[in-house]
Amino acid sequence: MYLNKVMLYGNLTRDPELRALPSGGSVCSFSVATNRVYKKADGSRAEQTDYHNIVVFGRQAETSAQYLKKGSAAYVEGRLQTRSWDKDGAKQYRTEVVAERVQFGPRSTGGGGSGPSGGSAQSTSDDFGGASDGVDAPAPQSSKSDVGIDYPAEDINPDDIPF
Repeated sequence: MYLNKVMLYGNLTRDPELRALPSGGSVCSFSVATNRVYKKADGSRAEQTDYHNIVVFGRQAETSAQYLKKGSAAYVEGRLQTRSWDKDGAKQYRTEVVAERVQFGPRSTGGGGSGPSGGSAQSTSDDFGGASDGVDAPAPQSSKSDVGIDYPAEDINPDDIPF
């Protein structure tokens, strides 16, 4: 049995780049940075950042390009693939993650964002009720301060709390 599975959660290092394929499909590429914090042998704390090239195809590529931007958090699930080509007589290699699923991280509370980054785009429906066309649209937000949380409308009386 063979397994080629990648799961990443990090922040985009650049805006997604959407291109059209000769076949008419879409391809979106971007990179994600992940951080790892660890202790060195001398006990001091160190941090290491890794950068991952991501490629997304089809409708999911269009949705990713629409809702993601530099600095956005994203969860990417897919497979590793290494491409090679000749450039000026030298062999070039590029290892990238071909995304099968992209979930957008929480929306940032800072101003200036033009589009929401909450929600997910999926190539297949999952156990959580993915849409039949493979895309879950972002849920509308009630207000800027209530990011993704639906609070009850009634007031809570502190005297009703049993502790």
